[in-house]
Formats: sequence, C-alpha cells, structure tokens
Amino acid sequence: MTSQIKSPPLKNCPKTVIDRAGLDCLFDSLRVRGFTVVGPTVRDGAIIYDNLGSTNDLPMGWTDEQEAGSYRLKKRSDKALFGYTVGPHSWKKYLFPPRQRLWMAKRQGRSFSIENNDPPENSKFAFIGVRSCELHAIGIQDRVFIGDKFIDPVYKSRREQAFIVAVNCGQAGGACFCASMNTGPKAESGFDLALTEILNRKSPYFVVEVGSAAGAEVMGDIPQRQLAEKDEQAAEAVVAGATSQMGRAMEVEGIRELLPDNPDHPRWEEVAKRCLSCANCTMACPTCFCSTVEDTTDLTGDHAERWKRWDSCFTMDFSYIHGGFVRQETKSRYRHWITHKLSTWHNQFGSSGCVGCGRCITWCPVGIDITEEVGAIRASLS
Repeated sequence: MTSQIKSPPLKNCPKTVIDRAGLDCLFDSLRVRGFTVVGPTVRDGAIIYDNLGSTNDLPMGWTDEQEAGSYRLKKRSDKALFGYTVGPHSWKKYLFPPRQRLWMAKRQGRSFSIENNDPPENSKFAFIGVRSCELHAIGIQDRVFIGDKFIDPVYKSRREQAFIVAVNCGQAGGACFCASMNTGPKAESGFDLALTEILNRKSPYFVVEVGSAAGAEVMGDIPQRQLAEKDEQAAEAVVAGATSQMGRAMEVEGIRELLPDNPDHPRWEEVAKRCLSCANCTMACPTCFCSTVEDTTDLTGDHAERWKRWDSCFTMDFSYIHGGFVRQETKSRYRHWITHKLSTWHNQFGSSGCVGCGRCITWCPVGIDITEEVGAIRASLS
C-alpha cells in the first residue's frame, strides 16, 4: 500500500522547497504516471474535491468561515492555494464510493447470467491537499475495510493505488478540534508527500517532506531547491498558528466510559428535540462507513442489478430487524451514533472514530455540536 497512517516518513530524506511552477510539474508528473489528480476547487459556494487540471483550478485566494450550522466562503487578502480548512466532501467518496454496483443479472431464455461488476476505470487517484485529520480518517477506514480478514475489494484496490499529497494546515476553522484529538494540524505520517504553504509576499512557495518511496520517485521529476533554516522556521510557524486557532476542543479523558455509562442522561432527550435525523453528519463524516444493499430491476424483468450505497444510523430502516425497528426514536439514534463514534469504536478498531475535522458540526442544519454535547454530559456529572 502506498500510504498508511502507521507508516513513518522516510528517514534521511531531506526536505526541499518548490514554487507554484513546481507544483504544476507535480500535477503533470502524477498525470503521466496514470493518476487522476483530484483536490480542492471552488464550486457552488463551497470548496469541494473534484478533478484538477492545474494549479489554476485550486481555490486561490479563498478561505471558509465555519461555525455550528454555518459555512461561508470568503476572499483572502493573499493568493494562498490552500488557505481554507475542510469542506463538505471527504476523501472517502473516492475510496468508498457513495454508490457502487455489485453485480448485474441478465435473462437468457429460461435461465439467466450474473456478471460481476468490472473494476471501475480511472480509480487510480492522486489526492492533493489532504489534511492531517483526513489522513487519520483514511487510516481509520483502512482498519475497517482492509484491516481484518474481511476485505472490501473495491476499497482495497483504490487504496493501494492512491497517491497522497498532504498539506499542513495554516489556519483552523471555527469547528476544528483536531489538536485535542491528536490528529493534527501537522501531518506526521500516512502521506507520500506533505506540503507546507509559505505565503511569502514576493513568491509563495512550499516546503516539501517526502513520506514514501513513491513520493521520492515523483520528486525526482520536480524542480526544487534545498531547504534553508528560515524555510524550516516559517513552516513550523505555519503549523503553530493553526494550532493556536482551534475553534473548539474535546476532552477525551475517560470518554470511553462517560457515554456508555450514562444511557439515560437527560441530555440525550434535549439534543433529540433539535436533531432532524437528516443524516448530514454521517454523510459528511470522513470515517462513517455504514452501507446498505438494494436490488433493482426493469419493467420487463430481463435485467436486474444489486447496488451498495451509503447508509446512516440516523435512518429508521437502518435498525430494522424482523418484527420492527430497534431504534425508533431520534434520541436513541443520536445516542448510538455519538457513543459508537467516541467510545465503542475503540473496542472494534482500536481508536476513536472521530478525527476532529468538525464537519458534523458545520453541516448540521440545526448546529448540533458534538463537543458541546460531550461537554454538557461531563459537566453535569462533575
């Protein structure tokens, strides 16, 4: 696998510096190697992930303002290419597609044939601008989909081919709390290359750290210069600035016991009065992995397909078993989601299911804040 969250950066590989032209060369080098280059771009009032042709497609001079239930784009006073936090999309949409055909059946006289879904085309992706919290999220999904004896073949194929260019955060948003989750804002591992954007007035540039043999190979194609001490200091200042700007924090000490030990806490009822069970939080979350299977057929009965698609524990059908629904109330669904995410996820996968990206806070229509809910339960018991 090209990049795993547990893999340390290459030793004795010096950091270097590239300019914007060098970043365009990086895009070209990746494309020549057969990668589809995807990364951040501005569309429909948000910074989303989509195919990139060159650095001109990046959100130059744009940032985002985020708070509970609020997201707005805003122009920056500079020409930063990565001067934002995270948007509504996460990288899981490329590794774990929202909809995937599993097989197709065709009638052949009195019999029928089943065709397995062909491997998808252009599934060799180079991810540009992956933040540290997102690297940790990819690492979590690695443990879910390929970390045990049950392997998701589509995820495995896409993950093994992925090339990851991380970007260290230069600012934090109002909903960010990765520092308190120990998942950012600096990328420590899990990347092929990591960039730190230095906003020099005359000529902005990037400090580059190599994290894999594949990354070192690609850097052989890129014009670069040696790292000076002032460059190293500038890069450290960028990350320190983001750390000091965290909009939120979550106290994680004792959290594995806090939520399961208080299933009847009145806070669950309070949050349920606001929650719409819309599933926005789980769709935006970079670690949620639930899916369901649906079968479709045409009116003639000659053709049928089976599809896998994303699902959410906030939908009533999610907990349906013979005889009825296990979690009929919004209260029980929210309690299940947050308890699994922050507590019982440890039992299953050895880590928290939350990376502190803040997406569930920003994209909740009523502004429910996961850090506030945990804090309220903790405060009432102290």
